Amino acid sequence: MINGWPETLLAGLQTINQILTAGIAITAFSLFLYSLSFNLRDRVARSFAIILLCVVIVFTSEALQDKTVSIQTLDLLMRLQWFGLAFLPAAYLHLSDALLVTAGRPSRGRRRVAVRGMYAVSSLFLLLLALGLLVGPIIPDGKPAPYLQRTVWTEVFTVFYVVSMVWAGVNFLRAYNLMLTRSGRRRMLYLMAGATAPALGSYPYLLFGYAIASQHQFLFWSAAAIINLLVGALVVVMAYAVAFFGVSWPDRIIKSRLFKWIMRGPVTASITLALMTIVRRGGELLGTPYSAFVPFTVVASVLLMEHSITFAAPLWERWLFFGRDRSELELLQNIEERLLTQGDLLQFLDAVLAAVRDHLQSPSAFVAALDDETLLPVVVAGNRSMLEQESLTGALEHVNGDMRREFVWGSYWVLPLYSRKRPDMDRDELPPLLGLMGVAKTEEKDGMEHDQRESLWLLADRAALALEDRQLQQRVFRSLADLQPQVEMIQRMRAASRYDSHTNLLNVPLPQEADLANWVKDALTHYWGGPKFTNSPLNKLQIVRELADREDGNTSNALRTLLRRAVDEVKPQGDRKFTTEWILYNILEMKFIEGRKVRDVAARLAMSEADLYRKQRVAIEAVARAILDMETNQIEQ
Repeated sequence: MINGWPETLLAGLQTINQILTAGIAITAFSLFLYSLSFNLRDRVARSFAIILLCVVIVFTSEALQDKTVSIQTLDLLMRLQWFGLAFLPAAYLHLSDALLVTAGRPSRGRRRVAVRGMYAVSSLFLLLLALGLLVGPIIPDGKPAPYLQRTVWTEVFTVFYVVSMVWAGVNFLRAYNLMLTRSGRRRMLYLMAGATAPALGSYPYLLFGYAIASQHQFLFWSAAAIINLLVGALVVVMAYAVAFFGVSWPDRIIKSRLFKWIMRGPVTASITLALMTIVRRGGELLGTPYSAFVPFTVVASVLLMEHSITFAAPLWERWLFFGRDRSELELLQNIEERLLTQGDLLQFLDAVLAAVRDHLQSPSAFVAALDDETLLPVVVAGNRSMLEQESLTGALEHVNGDMRREFVWGSYWVLPLYSRKRPDMDRDELPPLLGLMGVAKTEEKDGMEHDQRESLWLLADRAALALEDRQLQQRVFRSLADLQPQVEMIQRMRAASRYDSHTNLLNVPLPQEADLANWVKDALTHYWGGPKFTNSPLNKLQIVRELADREDGNTSNALRTLLRRAVDEVKPQGDRKFTTEWILYNILEMKFIEGRKVRDVAARLAMSEADLYRKQRVAIEAVARAILDMETNQIEQ
C-alpha cells in the first residue's frame, strides 16, 4: 500500500492537469468567440484572436490525449498540437506590433516585414512537421508521458521560440513606455502579465523528451499543474486588457459584458466538465465504468450555474462595475425595468375603453391625443366606422375650458382630458389639454345617471394619466435621441485616445451615416432657428467651420448654407416639377425649407402621411450622404 501511494498521487496530478488543460481550452475558445463577436476590427484584437486560436489548438489536442485512444490517434493529436505551437511566436510578434501602432508608434515598414517574415518561418516549420522532420516518431511508453521524439529541428524551433518571445516582450515594454494615461499603463501591465500565459503554457510540451522530465515526473506534473492554473487566470487577464481595444463602450459595459461572458461560458463549462470527470473517475474506482450520475451531474451543474449567474448578475454589476456612479446607474436600470412602452400604454388604454363600453353598454369608444395642435386617435374600440377621423379636430371647438364637463359631439359623449395641476400653477389656471375621450351614445337613452357619470369620469382620469405619461416619455425619448449622437462621438474620441497619447482630440472623427442622418433631421426640423439647429453636432464638422470663416464666424448661417447645398444635391436636373423623380426634393423643400405642415405637403404631393414619412426618411439619408461626401473632401484637401 505504501509503495502505491506515489503512483496514486502521480495519477491524481495527471487527472488535475487533464481537467485544467480542458478548462484552459474551453476558456480560450470562449474568449476567441468573444473577440470574433465584439472587437475583431481592431488590430490588437485580431492578433490576440490568433494567439487564442493557437492556445485552443494546443490545449484541446492535449485534453483529448487519453489512455483510451489508440497510438495512431495519439500521434495525430500530438502533431496537431505542434500546429498551434508553430504559430505562437509569429502571433506574439504580431500582437506586439499592433500594440505599438495603437500606442502611437506606427511601423515604417520594417516591423510589418518582420511580422510577415515570422509567419513565413512558422509556415516553414509547419512544412517540416508535415515532412516528419520537426519531430520524430511517437514514443508511446515515454516518461513522464507519451511524446514525439525530438530532432535537430526541434532544438532549432526551441531557439526560435525563445528569441521571438523575447523580441515580443521588448515591444511590449516599448508600448508600455508610450502610455501616458494611468488607465492605459495599468491595462498595458495587465496585458504584459497575461501575455506570459500562452508562452508559459507551452513550456511543459517543449520539455518532453528531455531527461529532467523523465527522471523527475512528480516535479514535472506538479510544475505543469501550477503553470496551468496560472495560464487559466492569465489568459482571462489578457482578454480583459484586450477587450478595451477597438471599442467605444464605457469601461463598466466592457467589464460587465466580459465578466458575464466568462461566467456563462468558461466557468460554467469548466465546472461541469470537472464534476463530470470526478464522478466518472469515482465510478471507475468503485468498479462501475459508467454511472447514471454522470448525465445527472452535467444537467444539474449547468442549470445551477445558469440560475446562479442570472440571479447574481444585477448584484455583481452594482458592486463591481458601477463605482461612484451607482445611484445614477441604478436609477437608469429602474427606469429601464419599469418603463411603459407605447405598446404598454396602448394596452392600458384598450383596457380603459373596454371598461367604458362595458359600463355604458356603448358600441364604440375612442381616446384621441393632442399632438402639435392636431387631434389624432390613439385607440379606437368597437365600431370604428362611427368615428370620422377627418372631422375629429372639430371636436376641439366644443371644449369650453371646464375640466369636469362632458359635451355632445355627433353621436358621442366627449370628455376633455387634462393633465394634472402642477404645484406652481395658479388656482384658476387651466392645465394643458392632453386629448379627448369619446363614448358613443346608446339608442335607449341620451343621458347618463349620476353613478354612471362619476364612474365614466374616473375612467377618463385613468386615460388622462396614460396620455400624460405618453407625453412625458415622448419628451424623454426625444431628449435621449438628441443626446445619443453627442455621447457616441465622445465615446469614440475617448476610445481613440485610450491608448494613443498622440491622438488629437481637436480632429473630430467622421460620424457614422446613421448618426449623421439623425443630426440632419434635427437641424432641418429647426432650419430657421431653434435649439436643435443651434446646438447641432453638425456645427463641429470641418466643412461648417470652413463656411463659418466665410460668414464672418456665424456658425448658424454656415450650417444653413451647408444644408441648402446638400438639399440641392438631391434636386434633379431641370425645372421644378411635381413628378415621381422630384418627390424627395419637394419633401425637403416644402416641409423643412418652406415650413409647411405635414398634411399640406402630403395633399400637395398626392400621398398619404405614412408614405410621406417613409419618403422623408429616404430624403434625409440622401442629404446626410451628401454632407458626408463634402466633409470627406474637406478633410482630404
